[in-house]
Amino acid sequence: MFSCKGSHFWVTVFVFNSEMNTIFDPILNLPPYLATRRNHALEHATLKLLARKYDDKGLGGHSNPSGFFLFGDIAVEDIRSAIDEAMRRLRAGEHGLAIHPGCGTNAATSLILPATFAFLPMQRARSNFWRFLLIPFALGLAVFGYLLSKPLGPWLQRNVTTQADLGNLQVTEIAHVRKGVHRILTRGGS
Repeated sequence: MFSCKGSHFWVTVFVFNSEMNTIFDPILNLPPYLATRRNHALEHATLKLLARKYDDKGLGGHSNPSGFFLFGDIAVEDIRSAIDEAMRRLRAGEHGLAIHPGCGTNAATSLILPATFAFLPMQRARSNFWRFLLIPFALGLAVFGYLLSKPLGPWLQRNVTTQADLGNLQVTEIAHVRKGVHRILTRGGS
């Protein structure tokens, strides 16, 4: 954090970097959340590796503390191979594999931030006439929010919703649930 003194006011700017996580570590490292973050990182890395062979648009995933689901018509052997390679590469320091452009974190950020920014100026308008006049300003703020969401989504993935350091995470089972759905169970993620 740093401050700049202008001629009439103080402006405080928060600089977010990986060291900012120390404030949130007690929450981010709670066992169920840490396990989910590690599983989320492994899910992303696995999907990135599977995308080399399968149509990336037909793949998806969902993580939780006990493992993750993979969605898509994928062979179990390919999943096992991709998970093994993903774990090896993440443990070797390829933490970029944990960040996925199709993550729900990116989608949520790209929707919530512009909507919030567009909604804010309308709160002070006391009549429909003033709301109408504020539409261009609200749209400008929405565009600004959308542009801001592009680097914010991956930052949130890297620092909040995934943990590329897998610790002692192990895959215990890869189960075919039904057509297009596989369940990967893990342990030791927290």
